[in-house]
Amino acid sequence: MNELALYFVDWGPRLFAAASLTLVLTAAGFCGAFLLGLALEAMRTSRSARLRDFVSWYVWVLRAIPLLIVLYMLYFVLPGIGLTLSPFLAGTLGLVLVHGAYLAEVLRAGMQTVEQGQWEAARALGLPRLLCLRFVVIPQAVRQMSGPLIIALISVLKDSSVCALIGVNELTLTARAIMSESFMPLHVFLFAGLFYLALGWPASLLARAVERRMNSLQGRQPQGLRPYRRPARLAELAR
Repeated sequence: MNELALYFVDWGPRLFAAASLTLVLTAAGFCGAFLLGLALEAMRTSRSARLRDFVSWYVWVLRAIPLLIVLYMLYFVLPGIGLTLSPFLAGTLGLVLVHGAYLAEVLRAGMQTVEQGQWEAARALGLPRLLCLRFVVIPQAVRQMSGPLIIALISVLKDSSVCALIGVNELTLTARAIMSESFMPLHVFLFAGLFYLALGWPASLLARAVERRMNSLQGRQPQGLRPYRRPARLAELAR
């Protein structure tokens, strides 16, 4: 036990620094993927058949291609056409492109829980489609999507380890470097696994708590009743 404590004192600062970079990579990848998912879902609800077809093809292709292939294309192929990305930027962009496709499906499922009457009521006020999404549909859908969104965040955290293969000095790559120096793979990757557990476990607990909360709220709310927020603001936007 004392020996493990000494190893942790020796490796701890490097692992903590790598864990911090992992958190930054995860946050940047998830936020970008969420914004991309919103944009894709907005295009999916547009009147343009070309935009809807583009979203369908994008989601299908990016969900079918492994993240590692996308990272290799961004980091190794783009320099061939004169566009060089740093490992961190390529890793972040890869996470955004791939997980944006998954989050577009999460958003679509959440928006389908909003009754059609909510759309019709907003359009009756004269709101454009984008304002309908922003002020009526998305606020209601986000409450339904809270649990899946947290699970998606955990997926981005775990997939950030793949970025080690293009040289991002995150937790997995740092653990590999320490292992090559110490020749103690069990101890090193045990510590790395504990770091990932410490990062992901609170989010898992939060997802379960949110899901239980949403289930209890749905059980108490009468069927068909939906909150109506800021009617004066919506009427003002409709003018």
